[in-house]
Amino acid sequence: MRTLGQRELNRALLARNLLLQRSPLDVVTATEHLVGLQAQEPQEPYVGLFSRLLDFDPVAASELLDSRQVVRTLMMRRTIHLLSAADCLGLRALHQPMLEQRMRSVLRSRLVGVDEADLRDAATPLFEGDPRQLPDAGRALTDQWPDAAARDLGDAISSLVPLLQVPPRGLWREQGPAHNTLITSWLERPIPDVGEPGAVDAEMLVLRYLRAYGPAATADIRSWSGLTGLPAAVTSLMPDLVTFRDERGRLLLDVPDGTLPDPKTPAPPRFLPSFDNAVLGFDDRSRIIDDADKGLSIMGARYLLVDGRVRATWTTRADTTSTVLVISPLGGLTRAEAGAEVDVEGERLLEFLTAGSGDHRIEWTSAA
Repeated sequence: MRTLGQRELNRALLARNLLLQRSPLDVVTATEHLVGLQAQEPQEPYVGLFSRLLDFDPVAASELLDSRQVVRTLMMRRTIHLLSAADCLGLRALHQPMLEQRMRSVLRSRLVGVDEADLRDAATPLFEGDPRQLPDAGRALTDQWPDAAARDLGDAISSLVPLLQVPPRGLWREQGPAHNTLITSWLERPIPDVGEPGAVDAEMLVLRYLRAYGPAATADIRSWSGLTGLPAAVTSLMPDLVTFRDERGRLLLDVPDGTLPDPKTPAPPRFLPSFDNAVLGFDDRSRIIDDADKGLSIMGARYLLVDGRVRATWTTRADTTSTVLVISPLGGLTRAEAGAEVDVEGERLLEFLTAGSGDHRIEWTSAA
């Protein structure tokens, strides 16, 4: 069985995740190809799409939220993702048990005596009218469960009741609290059960993950999705998959037509947003980030890829005269080693973030 080295896995990830070269795909198609973009920080998906798509227009992308073609909702790993409307509906039934289980693992001790079915039944009508915030819904139910905190009731409701966040939350350059409404009301369609037309089953999910993130181990698929019930799907798919080993000896699965670029293929610098699935979408993230640095993702670090790997973090700040892109190297990276391409891409990012208005500059901190 062929062993794939780290550079081979890295270049495969970059190519499939639209990071080896910018793609001409439209926003909805790209979002579906990536099986969503993690989006608990509302503005971050715009940076993720900017780094992946040709001629990306954030205003047009924002309008897709208003027109209900893309939505913000809990899905993989019980985190907010930007998804197409079709994926919001199609993925929900498959992920529902995981959403509830992860909710229990966090809230069980704080919701003693709260029956989940009763809470679901009581909470659902609260979202049939105007969108509302989850803590407000929790407060509306504290008379029924006086020993539970409104915030905890609201958190549980977010998993028990199929909800999504409505605009202006998530619109480009706009801020707003997270108001929620029923998925079925907003999209005016029912959520199909697994096995019904329009639903994504476990086998389909595995294949879609491999096309965007593979080759990968079953542990990687589980880590990305949060789902534990995938072995049966993998077993069913095995006759139609190809397999490899990585340098750690793990069995890697892949689709037969999965892209495997030459490991010597040049990788352009790319600026990734907080919580980007290109980094978070694996149990073993060593194909893209050093083990010593992977904990930075917990803090919501934004990453700079140099030669396809995480080599720095970045942020922006505004001073009295300009917007500053601050790059903080990791592992001794120097500006000279990073190369002029990083400055070019950094200037492009600043133009995107500022819409070409005002002065801006790049500042490098001392190498770690």
